[in-house]
Amino acid sequence: MADNFQEKVDFIWSVANLLRGDYKQSEYQKVILPLTVLRRLDCVTEPTKDEVLQKYEELEDQGVENVAPALERVSGQNVYNTSEYTFEKLCEEPEQIDPNLRYYINSFDDDTQEVLEKFDFGHQIDRLEDADLLYQVVRKFREIDLHPDEVPNEEMGYIYEELIRKFSELSNETAGEHFTPREVIRLMVNLIFNEDDDVLTQPGVVRTLYDPACGTGGMLSIAEDYIRGLNQEANLHVYGQELNPESYAVCNSDMLIKGQDPDNIVYGNSFSNDGFPSRNFDYMLSNPPFGVSWDKVEDVVKQEHEQQGFAGRFGAGTPRKSDGSLLFLQHMLSKMKPQDQDGSRIAIVFNGSPLFSGGANSGESAIRRWIIENDWLEAIVGLPDKLFYNTDIHTYIWILSNNKSAQREGKVQLIDGRDLYENMRKNLGDKSNKLNDEHISKITSIFGEFEKGGRSKIVANEEFGYRRIVIDRPLRLSFSVTPEKINLLDEERAFSNREDEKQEAIKDALGDLSQEKVWKDRKSFHDDLERIFDNAGISVTKSVIGNIENVLGERDPDAEICRDSKGEPEYDLDLRSNERIPLGEDPYDYFKREVEPHVPNAWINEESKRYDDKDGELGVVGYEINFERQFYQYEPPRSLEEIDQDIEEIEEEIVELLEEVV
Repeated sequence: MADNFQEKVDFIWSVANLLRGDYKQSEYQKVILPLTVLRRLDCVTEPTKDEVLQKYEELEDQGVENVAPALERVSGQNVYNTSEYTFEKLCEEPEQIDPNLRYYINSFDDDTQEVLEKFDFGHQIDRLEDADLLYQVVRKFREIDLHPDEVPNEEMGYIYEELIRKFSELSNETAGEHFTPREVIRLMVNLIFNEDDDVLTQPGVVRTLYDPACGTGGMLSIAEDYIRGLNQEANLHVYGQELNPESYAVCNSDMLIKGQDPDNIVYGNSFSNDGFPSRNFDYMLSNPPFGVSWDKVEDVVKQEHEQQGFAGRFGAGTPRKSDGSLLFLQHMLSKMKPQDQDGSRIAIVFNGSPLFSGGANSGESAIRRWIIENDWLEAIVGLPDKLFYNTDIHTYIWILSNNKSAQREGKVQLIDGRDLYENMRKNLGDKSNKLNDEHISKITSIFGEFEKGGRSKIVANEEFGYRRIVIDRPLRLSFSVTPEKINLLDEERAFSNREDEKQEAIKDALGDLSQEKVWKDRKSFHDDLERIFDNAGISVTKSVIGNIENVLGERDPDAEICRDSKGEPEYDLDLRSNERIPLGEDPYDYFKREVEPHVPNAWINEESKRYDDKDGELGVVGYEINFERQFYQYEPPRSLEEIDQDIEEIEEEIVELLEEVV
């Protein structure tokens, strides 16, 4: 196949020579991809063209409105065309190429027309005609035979994917939005199929795979290739949904070209318009956009979260609006098959944010907690940076399953592949690194072996959780009275809103207090304030006293502890801190051991809102996955002898340089 495959790719790619000058490189695909699809469909429908036209005329004469089922039977395909035109006949009338081509396109079945509409090819016809190129490119495509007898579905799929890859590299400024590097997909596919190879090799096995952000369909295609390599008799039915119209058209046309059901690819937003609301899938793969806001679908998502809870897709929580990554994962988890149907496996690519963003009260933490406490997270693989087209950050593959093997129950495997890469000879946007076959094989083997080692950590689920408690320290204030501080009272709104005469009287009374005295005890300061105000005949409220305290007081670790009316110590908000306690440890035991010896007079804040909603225990439970810490290796500082030696060498070099100057 290799020679024929490359020959066909090179021929189609040569059409770009006609477009050069009138189109930018990044725009070539707008012409070449839809015309490749059209030429393929032209070759597919041509053998039964006469029979389809005859049947179409009969049905029209009979007044039949739904002609699709009958015409599909006659054509032997899901695709048919009711015009007399083919690429051959279109080229026989050069002067009429524009209207004839449009008529030809509009004569396809409804599903095919929808795909071509998403390509917005009508606009390209206008551009090509204006540049006097339309006839030339159609005539060029007429020269290549893409009939299934000449180019089988499998080979046609490879040709189309290669064209997509080449165009994505040309337009690398946007490639990352719709195109995942093929080596990353191969690794993801290896990881989700790794433990199911025995099942997938059974004769006639049928499985389903879904991608809710399928882009141009790369993940679906490579998954098909994997299954086909294992078992030619296996049937993998792929499904996807895509929001970008052009990417949707590319993916859907790929399904058409391969003879798959194009209805399995749905156009629209997976959150607000779920294309498969009642479907479950055996496998799911996705590379959702990194750090993309979901504010456009905020109302829909929050309504489902609040009204349906766990009966809907987003019961665990909602992340911050600036990043919808964890919404995609919840959406996929809602489509897992039950365990009694062998469950499902998921692979999804994230940046680092979903690992740790958000504190214990956040939606992100709640989602991580829900996933880990349900024991769905199998593994996380850290990937190198500069692996994707539009970002140079490190990325992570999450592997999830609701039917873990016995050895993985209650555990998560972390695999560090961040230094497994080779440099590319030529950068593609931000992509300057790639995974080779050896790297993919190594990571796959580490995952399959499930053993502790340098690159592999096996972590118990509960180790990712913590209980956050609030530690308060007593408020200690000392007070002094100076003219500068008295004048600052005017900046206190509650004080300055009072009558001018009373303000001045209060300030004058404060001026009678000793300006050299410092009060280390708030009670004695209060007593003196009350005395001078009584002597001056001034009535003040507690709020005024509070305003005065705010201005005249300052924190002093040597002062007495401030206490409330019940004699209980008041807390200092500026000194409040949070402590993270490992799950399973008593907060009070932890406090006595880790906090009390180092922070005298501190205490645990026991307000009711500080109790966890789920277990009723003190403190709020949070979950985060600190990937970096798991693989951190301490490097001791260099010895003083080594440092001294370096300094001596540098001094000698300086002396030598100075001697040369002299």
